[in-house]
Amino acid sequence: MKKFIFHRVLSLIPTLLGISILVFLMIQLIPGDPAEMMLGERASESALVELRERLGLDQPIYVQYGRFMGRLLQGDLGRALRTNEKITTEIFERFPATVELSLAAILIATVLGMFAGIISATRQYSIFDYVSMVFSLIGVSMPIFWLGLVLMIIFSVNLGLVPLSGRLSYNIDIDVVTNLYVLDSIITHNWAAFKDAVWHLILPAFTLSTIPMATISRITRSSMLEVLRQDYIRTARAKGLSLWVVHYKHALKNAMIPIITVVGLQFGILLGGAILTETIFAWPGIGLWILNGVYARDFNAVQGGTMFIATVFVTINLVVDILYAWVNPRIKVN
Repeated sequence: MKKFIFHRVLSLIPTLLGISILVFLMIQLIPGDPAEMMLGERASESALVELRERLGLDQPIYVQYGRFMGRLLQGDLGRALRTNEKITTEIFERFPATVELSLAAILIATVLGMFAGIISATRQYSIFDYVSMVFSLIGVSMPIFWLGLVLMIIFSVNLGLVPLSGRLSYNIDIDVVTNLYVLDSIITHNWAAFKDAVWHLILPAFTLSTIPMATISRITRSSMLEVLRQDYIRTARAKGLSLWVVHYKHALKNAMIPIITVVGLQFGILLGGAILTETIFAWPGIGLWILNGVYARDFNAVQGGTMFIATVFVTINLVVDILYAWVNPRIKVN
């Protein structure tokens, strides 16, 4: 097991190196002048030249990349051009909001998706199976920004059941411990803040969960159907075991590997791809922060934020691979 983990960790090095090169080159293609953005359009040419020299923007691309990698190896992502704050500081202030939203979304997607997939597989060709697959197709095809706006109009504007945007109401105070508001309210026994944070989380989390929910449902169904056709499942049924034992003790565990794969990948995608949801619901996470960086031509923020998200994504893939070995010991041999 240790050898397996070591090889997987070692493989992250060329992956992250390739990502750093790709991110750096793509940022260079974004139109706009960081020096002009910092000093304003009316800045003199001499001031712009001086700032470019101080920031190293007048250096060749390979020199700029070398400086970028040097800072990166020291855990320094540079400073945001808009605020002159350390990018790591701004990321860790906003990333918990994205984590909280993504965790809630993947929890909803996993529970409802696996439930729908298991029922569809065990009751194949039933009305529930057809309805579940239709909703899965709709969930994958439906644009998140459109769904978010429709849910806001129905449940926030018309019915007034849930808040329209943000993480917490203006009249609610909370003692920040982890910056995960739901967890912080539990730790501090602030049940008013807990209720308010959960109500703010429901609509954006459900909106964000629709695509992974549909994907998890379809993968669970196909994986369960494949396992249910195996000889040992027929033998278990022939022994007189209850359907509950056959489906959930024997079939589900052996069908979990592709489900773990898709849940892990979808969670990584949610952490880096919640930009639309965060924008619609004014959720102050890292996705909205990176988008504002793009609008402001803050190259350092976009570059650092993208690199951080990529690192989180490949780390989640590593954790998923380790879970493979725990669920199926044969992987460690292979």
